[in-house]
Amino acid sequence: MLEVKRCGENPLLIPENVKPSREDFKVEGVFNCGVAKYKDEVILLCRVAESVKGAVEGEVRIPVVKKIGGKDEITVLSLKKAEHPELDFTDSRTINKMMRQGKRTVYLTSLSHLRVARSKDGIHFTVEDTPSIFPCAEEESWGMEDPRITQIGAVYYINYTSVTENGAATSLISTRDFETFERHGIIFAPENKDVTIFPEKINGMYMAFNRPVPGGIGNPEMWLAQSPDLIHWGHQKHFCGISDADSWDNGRIGGGAVPFKTEQGWVKIYHAADRNDRYCLGAFLLDLGDPSRVIAKTEAPILEPEAAYETEGFFGNVVFTCGCLVGGDCVSLYYGAADDKICRADFSVSQLLAGMKAI
Repeated sequence: MLEVKRCGENPLLIPENVKPSREDFKVEGVFNCGVAKYKDEVILLCRVAESVKGAVEGEVRIPVVKKIGGKDEITVLSLKKAEHPELDFTDSRTINKMMRQGKRTVYLTSLSHLRVARSKDGIHFTVEDTPSIFPCAEEESWGMEDPRITQIGAVYYINYTSVTENGAATSLISTRDFETFERHGIIFAPENKDVTIFPEKINGMYMAFNRPVPGGIGNPEMWLAQSPDLIHWGHQKHFCGISDADSWDNGRIGGGAVPFKTEQGWVKIYHAADRNDRYCLGAFLLDLGDPSRVIAKTEAPILEPEAAYETEGFFGNVVFTCGCLVGGDCVSLYYGAADDKICRADFSVSQLLAGMKAI
């Protein structure tokens, strides 16, 4: 049986640990971080979600990035609830409108950017005072979310969800030092997110999991894509769907941590949610030469929201990972809890593999 040890210092980071990017902003959450080792430090590239302070009762204030005078600047929109009966304000994360084809998100209540946190021991982190990467109007007017970091050689490739009113896409940035960053633009058009890139070429091609969200036929499920250069992706193949049963993975399924290599195959930790939006984590073991072939998988979640810091928060009953570090037989999994804090859990690679069911 897999023994998962939650860090005794959990949560490692909470909103109060993060300095707002503006005086009129409030940090709502620091969560869903990409993870990397750089020199002698553990780097977390955190999603920091901020809302606008000063709203009066019955008002919602919305931060949006726009191009003004050739510069990217934040514009704050104000909505009076009483003036917009057509809008649904019940979700703390979004403002929605019911349309003939279903619910449509028309605003996000917070704006997310990416910020570096550093640690010598992987537990005690210092968050930088200012955003490391701030949204640009063209690609991320509604924010940057859920970064994953894949190291290939000396370069760290950061893919993340880039959100505008046109949908949630996936974009790519690279860095060598987590101080300067190069943008490479959108690599998966909306709506496609939860992308995780393998850390090496397989049969001469880069590979990545992605999660398109069909608007009509189909469900939010995992696909595999190939690329010669990390920019142009194709050869899409459906990988795994949601469960038909009344189970923990019958709502949606998507990429979690970047895959890591073992002698038995690639280990892919993923997330899934049920129809009540309760998020848990599971794992696949994939063939080294053909990651579309599943060798084994976990049947029950390896981590599910149970601790108070996971069940209660900005959006409760959520554990959601974007990255892990592997040292010997130990996996250190960093994960977002309840959409507002960062935690860590450790477990054994050999125990994980032994507990999987062969397919």
